[in-house]
Amino acid sequence: MARSGPPDEGEPVLEDIVGADGDEDEVEGESRALSLTPEERAKQEQWRREQHDLKLQLVEEDSEEVQSWGRGQSGDPFADLHHIAGVDISFEKGTNRACAMLVILDFPELKVKLVSKASVEMVEPYIPGFLAFREVGFLLQRLEDVRQHHPHLMPQAILVDGNGVLHPRGFGLASHLGVLSGIPCVGVGKKLFHTDGLERSPEHREKIQSLLKKGDHFPLKGHSGRVWGVTLRTSDGAPNPVYVSVGHKISLETATQLVTACSVKRVPEPIRQADILSREHLRIEKQKPSEKMH
Repeated sequence: MARSGPPDEGEPVLEDIVGADGDEDEVEGESRALSLTPEERAKQEQWRREQHDLKLQLVEEDSEEVQSWGRGQSGDPFADLHHIAGVDISFEKGTNRACAMLVILDFPELKVKLVSKASVEMVEPYIPGFLAFREVGFLLQRLEDVRQHHPHLMPQAILVDGNGVLHPRGFGLASHLGVLSGIPCVGVGKKLFHTDGLERSPEHREKIQSLLKKGDHFPLKGHSGRVWGVTLRTSDGAPNPVYVSVGHKISLETATQLVTACSVKRVPEPIRQADILSREHLRIEKQKPSEKMH
């Protein structure tokens, strides 16, 4: 799955490395769904049942721990938020080799405090709508690595390079990771996932033009009347927005505020750093052709 949208200003494009940002391409997905093997179709049905059961645990409002971030006299909703993570998986183009990356930043300074990474080989097939089943295990391993070796830096929240409830069945990668980890998660997509009538129509593009400064946003309301997320401008210098959705244990309002607070450029800093570092790891590994990825 190739990364969509332009890179941030001043950052190199590595043509042989692509990011799996969770923004599953709708046209590609439809084409892929038609070509599933019998084994993949059986797995799709199994994953559909598991996804349904996990979704029953989903929390789309501020949990007790999220509410605790803002307790005190300051009125700052994030006064007691100190460690925030970004996760990303980048692939070596044309292969199943990838780098699973978790980066922990301090907040609000947004400086990298810890990097947990691993070279991985994808063994599960890519089935549209079930990206999480291919990737979430590797991200949970990164969290466990931090829990075992740096428990004082366990993240209080995770920004996920992909969608949360902005998903055909309301349970994307950010929601999947949140439910399994128990940590508040936010989905951040770089292109609009087409569901419930949401599309990059002329009307949608016109609304984007009305986002004039950092923090400006508008709701993503589908034909059903459901609000799936928000379109958010994250930087005064970057007119292209991102698409924020609830992952788990956090409300859309708080998620929007958090992504805004974590953004210097278009992509929120935790995810941006995870993306940069995962691509760099793959570039270095690719320069060792005689060595097996480890």
